[in-house]
Amino acid sequence: MDDLLFLIYTVLKRGKGPFALKKKTDGFEAEKIIVLPSYQIEQIISHPLNQSLYITDIGLFPRARYHYRERPNGCDTCILIYCAEGKGTVNINGTDHTLNERQLIVIPSETAHAYSADSAHPWTIYWFHFKGEQANNYAALLKGGAGPLPLSAHDSEKFIAHFHQCFDLLSDSAYSTMHQILAMQTAAYALSSLAIISERETGDRKMQYIETAIHLMNMRLEENLTLDEIANYVQISRQHLNHLFKTSVGFAPVDYYLRLKIQRACQLLDLTSLSIKEVCHALGFKDPYYFSRLFRKIIGLSPTDYRNKLKG
Repeated sequence: MDDLLFLIYTVLKRGKGPFALKKKTDGFEAEKIIVLPSYQIEQIISHPLNQSLYITDIGLFPRARYHYRERPNGCDTCILIYCAEGKGTVNINGTDHTLNERQLIVIPSETAHAYSADSAHPWTIYWFHFKGEQANNYAALLKGGAGPLPLSAHDSEKFIAHFHQCFDLLSDSAYSTMHQILAMQTAAYALSSLAIISERETGDRKMQYIETAIHLMNMRLEENLTLDEIANYVQISRQHLNHLFKTSVGFAPVDYYLRLKIQRACQLLDLTSLSIKEVCHALGFKDPYYFSRLFRKIIGLSPTDYRNKLKG
């Protein structure tokens, strides 16, 4: 009996014989698809603004029962697949990933892959292939090849709106250079927006620490916080806090705190008639000369020159 079950599984897996699962690459009811011809792609990438990122294929497959693709050697484009409902499986370099409703996955270029709709609950997918000088960098922003990225309902609506804008521009006005640029810039914006979600998913705890520290700094700009006081408030070690700020913000915590103070000093110089000495003391600086040196170091002007500079 075990041998019979293994034989049936093997036949199903290979997709051969009378028991084979049905497979379709396209031809789904109400599908939408655009495959740009080579002459049009050449026209698109002839403009410098499109060379960093451009779409080659784009489509929507609703309730795509038996949908299946397999590329053992990958392809020369990156592929984005967003599952709006149902589910399916995406295999990347031999690893299976289940793609559920409101999840997105990116397959890097030149990467072996296969994907298929679930037989019981076939997916509805929005997808596009993209290339360009920065395509792999965009794919990396979305953790290309690492697995699915979940989207909130709001993020899902935004992505679908961007998708339809790209599709409509390429469907109705693909011959127009300006419409081509807008379509590709919209795709780049959509990918960048999704990257923020990816960063949020992987860095929530880290960002909470940083935001908590900055909240304390803003509440106490008129004082002189130490690194120990900030770390105690956030409830992590000073070494960890220092590392988080340097890697995520670009400055050590106390350095960032001083920059917030100087930013507030600029506002006071712009919006009040307080003297420079009064501004200095209002922000917890005891030495006006130190305040002026720090102000010039960060802003590039003395407080007096900054106040006298025309703005707006």
